[in-house]
Amino acid sequence: MTEKLFARLQEIYPELVTFRRDLHMYPELSFQEKETPRKVADFLTQLGLEVRTEVGGRGVMGILRGGKPGKTVAFRADFDALPIQDEKRVDYKSRIPGVMHACGHDIHTAALLGVAKVLSEVKDELEGNVIFIHQFAEEVIPGGAKAMIEDGCLSGVDVIYGAHVASHLPFGTVGVGEGHLMAAGDTFEIDIYGAGGHGATPHLTVDPLVVGSQILLNLQQIVSRRVDPLKPAVVTVGSFNGGEAYNVIPDTAKMKGTVRTFDKDVQDLIEKSIGQITAAACESAGASFQYKYERGYPSVWNHPEETKRIEQLAKKLFGDEKVGHEPPHMGMEDFSYYLQKVPGTFFWVGGRDEEGDKSYPHHHPKFDVDERAILTIGQLFVSACLNYISDGLVTPELQKEVGF
Repeated sequence: MTEKLFARLQEIYPELVTFRRDLHMYPELSFQEKETPRKVADFLTQLGLEVRTEVGGRGVMGILRGGKPGKTVAFRADFDALPIQDEKRVDYKSRIPGVMHACGHDIHTAALLGVAKVLSEVKDELEGNVIFIHQFAEEVIPGGAKAMIEDGCLSGVDVIYGAHVASHLPFGTVGVGEGHLMAAGDTFEIDIYGAGGHGATPHLTVDPLVVGSQILLNLQQIVSRRVDPLKPAVVTVGSFNGGEAYNVIPDTAKMKGTVRTFDKDVQDLIEKSIGQITAAACESAGASFQYKYERGYPSVWNHPEETKRIEQLAKKLFGDEKVGHEPPHMGMEDFSYYLQKVPGTFFWVGGRDEEGDKSYPHHHPKFDVDERAILTIGQLFVSACLNYISDGLVTPELQKEVGF
């Protein structure tokens, strides 16, 4: 059956590319998706699947019930875009000013729709069920995953898989990672209240910019001096604003930043430390402040057994040399919420075109990837589905081959 389904993926590949390019031309921002979920729902409905719309808000679910009883496998793709101006010179560049698919979510969506199409054609032969989760708002906290889960998208699901195209990996390669793959991502805001005045008489003021500068510098000591060096962490201030005139000391200043961690104890320590550093700096200068810390997505933690399953399947499909172990990195992904509920894994699929002009990083105005990544994702999803529902177990061959 696998070869038959792979052949069908190849046959419908032009259709999937057309769908992907339509999404690329008409992207929609997180929590503003309207036409994208409609297009996805229409596609799934035409396949004869059960379709749920407005799941958790703007999400879409396709439900395939196999002809025989068995396990339930879920796959997830995200479909939101980013507030970036598309600067590529291609026919399918974004038609929406200031909005583009700069992270590959259109690739993910097209790939999952392809999987839905080929599996729906053999549903009577399938043992078990398949859930196709098309998620909104991955890019913006609080994200769409949590709301979709609360609305029942994982009801009855035994395992879940997700993939992300990667511009740093060559096309045809796959990157897997067991355990922590991506960091928890939090945000913080600090408002500093001083006493403004003339720039020529700073002694009559409480300068919030000076206080803020001290806070910013001292925050850099958290990771280097308070956090265990064997536990990765990042504290970054990305915005620091206050005042407009060259000769006026403002009343207030504001800074915003992000924190990335893997361990909850480190996360707690950093949240507390930012508050302590801010309070100390403001107290010594006679300023006041407001501090807000918001927990974002949890760390993506891949379950070992399912990660090894994907690793083995990828090696069989593409060759050992095309499959590598990706180290944890500090990006964040709300796929973590799914993995907190059911076993599963999230993996990378290479999208860099070694010969073309498609090597820009994610979130870059010229971001693009090799569209054949649609097939890589599709083949791995199909293989994972058939392998899991056949017995739901990691085979002895898998254990031997990848050291489980």
